[in-house]
Amino acid sequence: MATEDPTLLDALSEAVEAGAGLPAVARAAARVLDASVALIDRSSSVLAVAGASPDQEERLLAGGEGVTAVELRVADTTVGELRYRAKSPPPQAIARMVTTLLALELERSRAPEWASEEVASAFVDDVLARRVTDRGDIVARGAELGADLDRGAGVLVLRAAPRAAQSGEWRGRVLTLALRALRSLAPGSLATTEDAEPAAEVAVIVPAEDDDRLARAAAGLARELADSLSGFHLTIGRSRRAADPVDLHRAGAEASLAVNVGEAEGRPLLAFEDTGAYRLLLPAMSDDPAELERFYAETIKPLSDYDDQYETELVTTVEAYLDNDGNVAATAKQLFTHRHTIRYRLERVRELCGHDVSSTEGREKLGLGLKAMRVLGIASPRGPALEPGAGGGKVARGGED
Repeated sequence: MATEDPTLLDALSEAVEAGAGLPAVARAAARVLDASVALIDRSSSVLAVAGASPDQEERLLAGGEGVTAVELRVADTTVGELRYRAKSPPPQAIARMVTTLLALELERSRAPEWASEEVASAFVDDVLARRVTDRGDIVARGAELGADLDRGAGVLVLRAAPRAAQSGEWRGRVLTLALRALRSLAPGSLATTEDAEPAAEVAVIVPAEDDDRLARAAAGLARELADSLSGFHLTIGRSRRAADPVDLHRAGAEASLAVNVGEAEGRPLLAFEDTGAYRLLLPAMSDDPAELERFYAETIKPLSDYDDQYETELVTTVEAYLDNDGNVAATAKQLFTHRHTIRYRLERVRELCGHDVSSTEGREKLGLGLKAMRVLGIASPRGPALEPGAGGGKVARGGED
C-alpha cells in the first residue's frame, strides 16, 4: 500500500530538486504510491512510465477499471495528467503531495514545449545532412522548435539492437523510450529516428553551453535506457560540442563515427574524442565515403565475403592477431584454436586480399581496413570456424595438439 515513509518522500523531493529527469521522478513517485504510474503531457504524449511491465503499461495508458487519472495543474494552467494503478488507494495527503511535485517537475521540464516530432525530425535531418547551412536560419528554426542553439550544441547517436528475437513493433518501443528520456534529461533537444537494420537509431541535437551538459545528457540517456531496455544491445556515440551551430553537421559525423566504433568494440558509451586513431578517418567518411569504401574493398571485404560464404573466421583472426601484436600463440589462445590453424588462416588472408599480415606494410593496411570497416558501420562477420584446408575440409574450433 502507499506509504508515508519519509525516506521515500525525501527521495521523490530530491529527484525533483536535483533535476534527475521525469523517468527518475516517475520511479520515485511509483514507490511512494506503491503503484504503476504514467506521466502524460497536454498534447497526450507519454513522457514517463514506471513500475509497469509492457502489458501493464498498455492497460495503464488505456485507462479503465483500476486506473486513476489526476489532472496536473500549476496555478490555473493544466500541464498534464498522472495516471496510476495502485494496489490500494493512497492516503489523500500523500496523493496530493505527489501530484503537486509531479506537476511542478512536468512544467519545468516542458518549458519550452516540444514541437511536433515530425517537424523536429525534418529539421534535424536538414542540419545533419547540411541542407541548411546559414547560421541565422539554423538558430531561428531551432528557436521555433524550442531549442536554443545560439550558444552551442552537440549530437548524440543511439543505436539499439535486440539481443534476442522480439515480438511486435519493438523499434517503436525503443524510439518512444529514448525520446521520452531525452525530453526530461535535455529539454530543448531535437531528435530524428530511422531504422538501421537490424537495429533502430536515434540522432539527437542537444543544446549545450559547455561540454559537461552534453556529457551528462549522454550518460543520463545510457542510464535510463539500461533499466528499461535490458533486452537490447545499446550503444551511444557522443560528438564534441559545436560552438557554432553551422558545425553541427560535423558533430553529427563525429557521433556517427563514435557509435560505429563503440558498437564494434563493445563500448556502450563512447565520445568522439576517445576514438583514438579512428578520428583520422573522419574527413574521409564525411567528405568522400566512397574512397573509404574502396579502401575497405581492397583490404577486408574479400575476407568478410569469404567468411560469409564459408562460415570461417578470417576477419576475427586478423583482428585478434593485430590486437596481440602479431603473436600467433597469443592469438590461438584468444580464439581457442591451434597455432597451426591461425597460420593457415593468415595464409588464406594473403591469398584472398594480397596483403601479408606478417609484414609491417600488410599489418598497417589491414589495420586501417578494419578501422574503415568500423567507421563505415559494417559489422564484423561472426560464425563457426569451418574451414577448408585440414581434416577433410573442416578445422574444429577447439584446435588440435
